[in-house]
Amino acid sequence: MNIELELITACINRERRAEYELYKTTYSYLMGICFRYTNSREEADQMLNLGFLKILKNLDKYKPEIPFKVWIRRIMINIIIDEFRKEKRHKENVEYVEEYYDNSNYAEQNNALAKMNVEQIHELITKLPPMSQKVFNLYIIDGFSHKEIADMLNMSEGTSKWHLNFSRSKLKEMLDKLISPLKTAQ
Repeated sequence: MNIELELITACINRERRAEYELYKTTYSYLMGICFRYTNSREEADQMLNLGFLKILKNLDKYKPEIPFKVWIRRIMINIIIDEFRKEKRHKENVEYVEEYYDNSNYAEQNNALAKMNVEQIHELITKLPPMSQKVFNLYIIDGFSHKEIADMLNMSEGTSKWHLNFSRSKLKEMLDKLISPLKTAQ
């Protein structure tokens, strides 16, 4: 994705064609981020629209020395986390676990992943509990540290580690269930 400074300047000046061009250029990248954190196309569309609106409103704060892709990614993830916090207040009571036990069983390589497509993997991830899903995506896919995740989601680092460990364990169980019938059929 290559965004010209002229396009950004035109968007800051509220030129509709430039805003539409920026939207078309960034759509697939931003939608990919949204899909990782939502359970449906409608939710992903909603997050994308909220995030893009925030990007447009804050373009005047963009500094050209920062890669534009990195800047919009951060805004999109912050929007998704903010929306998750709002939803969490209404729907979910999260039990925080302060202890984390490192278990080397999760370091195994699973060859089943090589046979799965992106949609199948995404489907498994969306079956995780919401908080564990968010931590998994932030750590594994987006590369945030446990400290950064803890700050974003208002939890301790230990709780972030627990959610990651729990996610890995659940995903391994789901993969084992998928693979078991394949092994017996061979």
